[in-house]
Amino acid sequence: MKKPLTLADIQKFENMEFLAKQLVEGFITGLHQSPYHGFSVEFSEHRLYNSGESTRHIDWKVFARTDKLFVKRFEEETNLRCHILLDVSPSMYYPVESRGKLTFSVLCAAALATLLRKQRDAVGLVTFADTVRQQTPVRSTASHLHTLLLLLQKQLEEAPSRTKTDVASVIHQIAQQIPKRSLVVIFSDMLGQHENSDAIFAALQHLKHQKHEVLIFHVMDRRTEEEFDFAERPYVFVDVETGQELKLQPSQVKAHYQHAVSNYKRELELKCGQYKIDFVPVDISEPFDKVLYSYLVKRAKVR
Repeated sequence: MKKPLTLADIQKFENMEFLAKQLVEGFITGLHQSPYHGFSVEFSEHRLYNSGESTRHIDWKVFARTDKLFVKRFEEETNLRCHILLDVSPSMYYPVESRGKLTFSVLCAAALATLLRKQRDAVGLVTFADTVRQQTPVRSTASHLHTLLLLLQKQLEEAPSRTKTDVASVIHQIAQQIPKRSLVVIFSDMLGQHENSDAIFAALQHLKHQKHEVLIFHVMDRRTEEEFDFAERPYVFVDVETGQELKLQPSQVKAHYQHAVSNYKRELELKCGQYKIDFVPVDISEPFDKVLYSYLVKRAKVR
């Protein structure tokens, strides 16, 4: 079986449409060869027949092959509406040399949009930092997908702005704007507001109160941002959102830092569990497959 693609494998490529297509096709091939093959990546035209309903739309050809009753589903029944929220605040450009978290999230968003289009589902994109930066309509056409991928490509080429993250206000705004029950997929490190985590939890609760399904990909560089794994020598640590500098050696703060980050992440996971929100910790050194598979599981719940 082909080795899953990671961020290190694809950074030499530049064409977003080519990359997204390669990621999706590689994932689908891997899915068919794995224990997860029961999750159809087609999702397109059938559902199991429920006893007592009309037999008018039963697919008798499928019954002849499988001895199971399936009903043909029409497009308005199968279409999912998905809103992808992409955090583009300065902390997502870390590590600075590779823009690793943003690059990983952009490629995952591109792959998800491509997979949604393949399934004839509708997708829209929202980029945000302290406010909403870009917001597209939610559509399922090929031309719309092309537009989304161009926007994602452009985002990678933009320089970070010196602003703080405000996940909470953006989520509140989106929750108010989405008219129909949808799947909301958030790519964010959820940093910048840990001192006011109640605001984030209230915003997530708002989404759930509006009957939306929510999937959060908590995107981090685990080695440095969670484990604080730096060589023991003097560093100047810079807050990418405020510009504040701190000169120290890692051992001076490592234990306290790890404790604070671990507590915040645990609180996020607990609250998401309480609100029935899927919370997926993502390390940018991991393969992309984990993100795509988590989406399939959530999509199966939404149907």
